[in-house]
Amino acid sequence: MDSLYSIYKQRGYTRRDFLKSSLLLATFLGLSPSAFPRVVEALELKPKPVVIWLEFQDCAGCTESFVRSTSILPSDVLLDYISLEYHETLMSPSGFYAEEAKREAIEKYKGKYILVVEGSLSPKGNGVCCTVSGKSNVELLKETAKNAGLIIAIGSCASWGGIPHAEPNPTGAIPVSQLLEDKKVVNIPGCPPIGDVVVAVIASYVITGKPPELDSMGRPKAFFYGQTIHDRCYRRPFYNAGRFASSF
Repeated sequence: MDSLYSIYKQRGYTRRDFLKSSLLLATFLGLSPSAFPRVVEALELKPKPVVIWLEFQDCAGCTESFVRSTSILPSDVLLDYISLEYHETLMSPSGFYAEEAKREAIEKYKGKYILVVEGSLSPKGNGVCCTVSGKSNVELLKETAKNAGLIIAIGSCASWGGIPHAEPNPTGAIPVSQLLEDKKVVNIPGCPPIGDVVVAVIASYVITGKPPELDSMGRPKAFFYGQTIHDRCYRRPFYNAGRFASSF
């Protein structure tokens, strides 16, 4: 499988373009300057990440957000910079052929592939409210998550339960992490989520070989969730010093 650098060359980018993109990515990930050579080496040598994308109770808005991610890599990130082995909305095969492609990917890339889950889970009635290819959503998630190297819950539905989870919650919708309590799940909330954050988490996994550090809500600290806008405001020192108007 091609590395990211080989894909850059195939598309006519120069070595300088590649290094600039690597530097942008390292900066976005919050890595120190000393880590830049490691980023370049990882993108040069490691194969592009394999992704299996499952959809449950969702509207496909998260997929739209990810496809239109442009800040870190070119807009065709979906087709060129990851190996998308399974995605019901975007893949060409369907039916038996699609499910067979997923099974083969799970076996071939065991322990290495990235599992992205879009939409909330529905365990109610043994998963009867959400089934794919004759299997319940609960069964599909557990069998795919078992050997995943990284698990991402993308969007508010997958992270918190979202709209399906709202009262009266007829399907018994729950977030991904509630069903996979024994796994480390990276939550990237939002309706839709920021596509570049998803790309950054995947890129971080390619570079470091492990999931990112998470906050108390399971969100990646380095990608938007480590600080608030208030923390980065240039007026923050005045606020800390109590130098602000308490009334008009």
